[in-house]
Amino acid sequence: MAKTQEIWATGRRKCAVARVRIAPGTGKVKVNGKALGEYFPTAEISTFIFQPLTITENNNKIDIHANIKGGGPSGQAGAFRHGLARALVKMDESLRPVLKNSGLLTRDARVKERKKPGQPGARKRFQFSKR
Repeated sequence: MAKTQEIWATGRRKCAVARVRIAPGTGKVKVNGKALGEYFPTAEISTFIFQPLTITENNNKIDIHANIKGGGPSGQAGAFRHGLARALVKMDESLRPVLKNSGLLTRDARVKERKKPGQPGARKRFQFSKR
């Protein structure tokens, strides 16, 4: 088995977990076996995902394969971006200050708040009745 130059990293956001694998290449992106445009159809999400590549000027220099589980489109895109930034730092440690200052290495810890017992939602309360 030949040793490849692939680098693995994990990104998380909300309930989504993305396992991102990068290797030197021409800029091909696969997400769960599909092309990026099929999996994330909107342009806003793809620009959000590629922020680490744009900031570090690595567009079209890296092939990316990602397996994403859990969450919805927004959480999955955030997990993908987080994993991609972490993989880039593993590839080249000199990119760390740039990505860190941009806030791309910080895991966004905001998750959905749980519903409390005896109430209709996490923060919502039943209507108060004085009499």
